[in-house]
Amino acid sequence: MNEIDQTKRTLSSSDICADLHTHTIASGHAYGTIREMAAAAADQKLKILGISEHAPGIPGTTDPFYYRNLKAVPRNLYGVTIVHGCEINVLNDGARSLDDEMMKYLDYAIVGIHRQCYQDQGRERNTDHLISCMQHPKARLVSHPDDDHTPLDYSRLVQAAKQWNVALEVNDSSFAKQEERWGCLDNYRCMLQLCEQYRVPVVVSSDAHDPSRVGCFDQALSFLDEIQFDRSLLLNLNENLGQLLAFFQLREIYVHS
Repeated sequence: MNEIDQTKRTLSSSDICADLHTHTIASGHAYGTIREMAAAAADQKLKILGISEHAPGIPGTTDPFYYRNLKAVPRNLYGVTIVHGCEINVLNDGARSLDDEMMKYLDYAIVGIHRQCYQDQGRERNTDHLISCMQHPKARLVSHPDDDHTPLDYSRLVQAAKQWNVALEVNDSSFAKQEERWGCLDNYRCMLQLCEQYRVPVVVSSDAHDPSRVGCFDQALSFLDEIQFDRSLLLNLNENLGQLLAFFQLREIYVHS
């Protein structure tokens, strides 16, 4: 990929300003409160924490009514700006698992395929359905597009991300679960090469389900270093904070510490 001075390329979790894909106890299979997650984010020197509970479709997750009262959560906890997303499931007909009425309460939406509520329909139809969900104006990120249990056409996905102004995720937890996420490394290599070709931004995420995992991106960042990925496309790098705020439309929400 890019020929860049390697002495300037070593990335670590301390280089990241925001963790936008995390889950609290409200998701039903995660183990921290919002305040515990925010305290962990502060310990990791993050500027922004995104709480993105699982939408309906995942067993045990929160009732959609949860999203109506997100205004009750302080925007700043322990010096960290709190923003509210939702990890919305792609369903087998290409619909989203959270309706428009609830999406209006979100700062942003993440869309992704989860095998708990989606059956593989082949590479082309899987891609069709994911692209359909990416077209909602609140959609800003595609979660863990890396698993050949539900294969994707990465050329089509990346070009759709460019068209609909949606970032693609490099999910740190996928690297720890490679036996479960078939073809993860090869899929990321393919996707990220296309992201460079089409100038499509990416976001690294912890996908933390416990405070101990908030702000943990080292495996994903090591992979990005290995393939010499263009860091100007990594939205949640500290140096790209302004781009992140503009892309996720968070400028008016961000609280400077």
